[in-house]
Amino acid sequence: MQDVKEKGAAQGGLRERKKRATRAALAEAAVRLAAEHGAEKVTVEAISAAAGVSVRTFFNYFDTRDDAFVVIDADAGARIRRSVREASAALSPLEALRDAMAAELAEAEQQHELWRLHAQVLRASPHLLVRTLGAHLADETGLAEAVAARIRAGGPVTAEPASASSSDEERRGALDLYPRLLAGVASTAVRTSVEHWCARPEEAAFLDVFQEVFALLAAGLPAPPA
Repeated sequence: MQDVKEKGAAQGGLRERKKRATRAALAEAAVRLAAEHGAEKVTVEAISAAAGVSVRTFFNYFDTRDDAFVVIDADAGARIRRSVREASAALSPLEALRDAMAAELAEAEQQHELWRLHAQVLRASPHLLVRTLGAHLADETGLAEAVAARIRAGGPVTAEPASASSSDEERRGALDLYPRLLAGVASTAVRTSVEHWCARPEEAAFLDVFQEVFALLAAGLPAPPA
């Protein structure tokens, strides 16, 4: 029986990896085509063909064409929230967030070109930029909820809270100050790390920059020496 369970878990893991790879291929194809031709000229058919899948498969992952441009890895937020909830009780909320985000950004240096193209596409398409900002705010709210659940439990939480029926704005308002602030600060820290490293990648590895940013946060942002 144990062998059957292990085999099932392995197959489930393989399926998830394949799904992640397909979603990533579609998102990358969308971004590269949009960077070359302009987002408004890119069709679902062209994205699907570039990723080597059918149009039907495209709609298994995205509800609309624009969704493929909005967030490069739409599942990353869910993985980060799960890692935060399940992190060791020995870690502070900030440390749990740092480790969860670091795991997601482990291959950041390989994503540099794609991030650059994605930013280029968003700058050229204001409606996509607005949708992307909305998606990031929703992720931030979910992250704050994960932090709040962990604090309430006094340690790891194995189950994700049921989705709230209220709007993102109402959910943010219902959260305590600390989880909201921590989620917002952590999101800003990631963006700052990415922007700093992209401007001077020759100076340090991305994860070194990321760890330095979170070390400054953990220290209370002391002023640098004159």
